[in-house]
Amino acid sequence: MNIRRSAALVAATVVIGAVSAQAAVADSASPSPKVVVPSGLYGKSDPTYDGVWRQSLAFVAQDTAGVQPAGKAVAWLTGQQCENGGFAAFRADPGTACDAKTPVDSNSTAAAVQALAAVGGRDGEVAKGVGWLKKNQNADGGWGYNPGGASDGNSTSVVLGALAAAGQKPADVKSDSGKSGLDALASLALPCSDGKSAGALSYQPDKKGKLAANADATAAGVLGALGSGFAPGKGDAPDAYTCEDGESPEDIAHNGAVYLQNQLSTHLYLKSQLAGAEDQPDYGNTADAVAAVAAAEGIKYTKDPYAWLEKNAKPWAAQSGPAAYAQLIFAAHATGNDPRDFGGTDLVSALNKTGPAPADAETKSDNDKGDKSDDGGSGFGTWWIVGVMFVAAVGAGFLISGRKKQQL
Repeated sequence: MNIRRSAALVAATVVIGAVSAQAAVADSASPSPKVVVPSGLYGKSDPTYDGVWRQSLAFVAQDTAGVQPAGKAVAWLTGQQCENGGFAAFRADPGTACDAKTPVDSNSTAAAVQALAAVGGRDGEVAKGVGWLKKNQNADGGWGYNPGGASDGNSTSVVLGALAAAGQKPADVKSDSGKSGLDALASLALPCSDGKSAGALSYQPDKKGKLAANADATAAGVLGALGSGFAPGKGDAPDAYTCEDGESPEDIAHNGAVYLQNQLSTHLYLKSQLAGAEDQPDYGNTADAVAAVAAAEGIKYTKDPYAWLEKNAKPWAAQSGPAAYAQLIFAAHATGNDPRDFGGTDLVSALNKTGPAPADAETKSDNDKGDKSDDGGSGFGTWWIVGVMFVAAVGAGFLISGRKKQQL
């Protein structure tokens, strides 16, 4: 869920796993001369590989803080949907109908479904998106980044979150062979007997069918198994903080969280897997891991890693843009912390400033959330995938944009 999570899911080998992590495309970077950043879009960097992804994460993060996105921002996202229900990472000319060459993908579609389900009043678009996802489910129950591509842990997880957000029961959404996305996740989980990798999820099996622990895929898989989407709530502390044999969704989430908390206990952060940056922190993956552990195991083991993020992650978020701010907001939300006081920084305000001024920055009541209008200024709801080497066509992993997943 690297900047699973953050911003661009690239995966070429496999996203969020997504580019193995984290190579962030700075939002301060100038867009391609051929790409004009739409006024309704969050962020100023070239949106070619992560436009829908970062917009969706921004909306979900705003919803957790009671912020309503601007109508023009919602209109931009809905305008990106193809007639068949799917979404591409970015369509520069949404007025032109999608054709067979339009690179529609599971991550962009699932992220948009989560966002539009949260915004309310968009049942038609949500239903079309869910229909596209169901149509492109693989025989093993999972999803790959591209339609027909091999299933991976990140893509499958973000789709499971979308199904849950849309009111579906993920376990009941099965392929013709009777497999669900949860079955696909179980097939990617490493056994408790696997030493330091016990409980982790793999992005994909290698050519020989061997699984390798991948922190980004594990963080995504924990949330996918929980059916919590991008913005999980705080979970309850378990009876035991050890890997326990089992293949149920609860087992997958618990064991994955145990693996992540063991990784965080070493340095308080996860390390980047990008070539030449092995000793550098992976801020997005760390934020995702903190959110996943808190959602599955409670906050006991997240206090120190969260404090590390407060102290160190602000410059990264300021450079990387809306998806990065969203990831930090998700970590704050899952751990019960105030995203408006993230080590003295108001993450919500910082996120809002990357796009159109919110329609209503006032905190919404629960009743307000239940009565959302269809005018695009309604309350909004709910992994940085950064895109260095976006190989969507090849097949990417969970965080859309450019998160190329590598084995951790």
